[in-house]
Amino acid sequence: MPVKPTYPGVYVEEIPSGVRTIVGVSTSVGAFLGTFRKGLLDEAVQCFSFADFEREYGGLERTSDASYAVQQFFLNGGTEAWVVRVADTVFGAPPTAPPTNAAAAEATLSTAGGVPVFRVRAGRRIRGGTALNPGIWGNDLRLEVDYDTADPGRLWNLAVSEVRVDGDRTVVVQSETFQNLTMEPDTPNNALEVVNQGSRLVQLDRDGMAAIPSPFVASFRPAASGTMSGDLPASVPAVASIDTVEVTLHVGSGPSVDIGPVALALDFGTPPAVPASHTVWAQVLERALRAAAGAAAFTGDPDFRPAFRDYLLGATVRLVGNGTPGNPRRFVVSLGRAARPYDARSTLTFSGADAANYLLDGASAVVQPQQRALAGGRDGRVVDAAGSFQVPASFFQGVAAAKTGLYALEDVDLFNILCIPDAARMPAASMRALYAEAEAYAEARRAMLLVDIPSSVNGLDQMQTWLGDNESLRHPNAAVYFPRTNVPDRLNQNRPRSIGASGTIAGLYARTDAQRGVWKAPAGTDARLRNVESLGYLLTDQQNGALNPLGVNCLRNFPVYSNICWGARTLDGADVIESDWKYVPVRRLTLYLEESLYRGTKWVVFEPNDEPLWAQIRLNVGAFMQDLFRKGAFQGTTPRDAYFVRCDATTTTQQDIDSGIVNIEVGFAPLKPAEFVIIKIQQIARLAEA
Repeated sequence: MPVKPTYPGVYVEEIPSGVRTIVGVSTSVGAFLGTFRKGLLDEAVQCFSFADFEREYGGLERTSDASYAVQQFFLNGGTEAWVVRVADTVFGAPPTAPPTNAAAAEATLSTAGGVPVFRVRAGRRIRGGTALNPGIWGNDLRLEVDYDTADPGRLWNLAVSEVRVDGDRTVVVQSETFQNLTMEPDTPNNALEVVNQGSRLVQLDRDGMAAIPSPFVASFRPAASGTMSGDLPASVPAVASIDTVEVTLHVGSGPSVDIGPVALALDFGTPPAVPASHTVWAQVLERALRAAAGAAAFTGDPDFRPAFRDYLLGATVRLVGNGTPGNPRRFVVSLGRAARPYDARSTLTFSGADAANYLLDGASAVVQPQQRALAGGRDGRVVDAAGSFQVPASFFQGVAAAKTGLYALEDVDLFNILCIPDAARMPAASMRALYAEAEAYAEARRAMLLVDIPSSVNGLDQMQTWLGDNESLRHPNAAVYFPRTNVPDRLNQNRPRSIGASGTIAGLYARTDAQRGVWKAPAGTDARLRNVESLGYLLTDQQNGALNPLGVNCLRNFPVYSNICWGARTLDGADVIESDWKYVPVRRLTLYLEESLYRGTKWVVFEPNDEPLWAQIRLNVGAFMQDLFRKGAFQGTTPRDAYFVRCDATTTTQQDIDSGIVNIEVGFAPLKPAEFVIIKIQQIARLAEA
């Protein structure tokens, strides 16, 4: 606002230049829709590396072509991808068919008295609420509760671990620990609030459970993992009465592997004396358990001896509580975790005439698994007649209003390359329906769709037949590549695995954009296909010549150059169509200009619609186009030959002004790839010298 002079002196005013920089958008953000081992359903998650994808979605999965496509995207130069997981969430029809829906693994934790406290489900909090994370991966989640807190009589800790079993070894993949929790409502460390807001693995709920006691009692908390004694008396029994305690180890839930009973050697020293405290009792019991790991004490199956030893060698006995009313002292006995194999369901039970002195006998103790395993997780995929895991196309298509399936990408600000690798596994009609909807959506979002071909299309004739059957998929925002690629499969000892080319080509698009620009065709001798061991079919020049005019981009193998991309046409690029969008770089450059100008001219809205505004528009858009011209994005030796920007009284009439419309016309001369290099050689006759 101009300064109103009120006193003699110098006044300074800052005048806006009118230049509003238009920033070009990214051109190589990938979007992948598929089935994965884990991950939130119908939620787009941003990944900047394959490591991000592994953490969020579990990495490669043998039944998921999409997981291999994501790997190929990052290996070939991709740097940013949005990933959406889909699964079948519709129940089957029991009892004739088992339920096939995707379900999140869960478990219910109860008090020492058996009262349910809360339910734990695989999932995490997202925008607008909680999303479950279904799949059998959740069956590998383990829960552990202990009372080693600032207030052992009232508070408790929860540890959540995801494990992986390699042979007989249990490896922790990731873990979370939440300390000093309580179920008391309206407290800062309320368990449901702390865990649900902080965990990326699980969510807690109390749906359908009994009300929390009012007034609140400290005992309303999940029982500690392991074996917990009854409330210890204030006075300690004489040592002379302690002579018979036996322990039985139950491995998992099968009685066939129960070990015991094994007598414990309780050594209070010589001569015997009355222990001064329950702490001494805990120390003696822990030493006795570890001593029982010796070979002489083992009478079970010899094959289980190493695991039995590891269970007991790492055993611990903790004393919780302080002996005050409402906070009694108790022993909590835990097994060692180094056992191979280690079974989280393993339990310890105590028996013998004097086990009651420790309140560890069957009438007093609370016997819990060493860790509580979640169960009931299902992937939501059914096996078809060919033995392939399938999810119906309808779950990929999703519902726009609910933002499910394909439309989960509505929450993504920008993506440029859409891949649906699992579509190639679907029946032909389902695949066409899915790709048709994806093409329409890609056009609306100014993105390109990379179409994958089925594994059955592995020859020239079959590719031509596939094109004839899918003529309805011809679209300027789509491209198809032949043949399929063979990549090393780390889940199968690096043997070749056949996958569609979409993930590899999406990464190639990104690499070419970074090195040369979106106007450069992602093809040629420098368009090498990384991590592609071989191609599903080796094309000759003549066969390439039969497919290229039909709008099929061929992948070729040339000596020295290895496997490369040798085509840059859209599915609308068949010669007979004569489309303006015949070439991939031309179409992608146009989409880039549209999106950049769309975002960069929003400041124009509600500005006075007259020549000063038009001049600013010409200045700003012209500066953007001039920058691209200098980078070599257009044909022509001068800006006049390469592009134009019109916004004046000839484009915006008085009627337009009255209607609140300003018209901006932008034209450009695109660079088209040199598909055919013609070399003309002429022989000249040299005249004979005189």
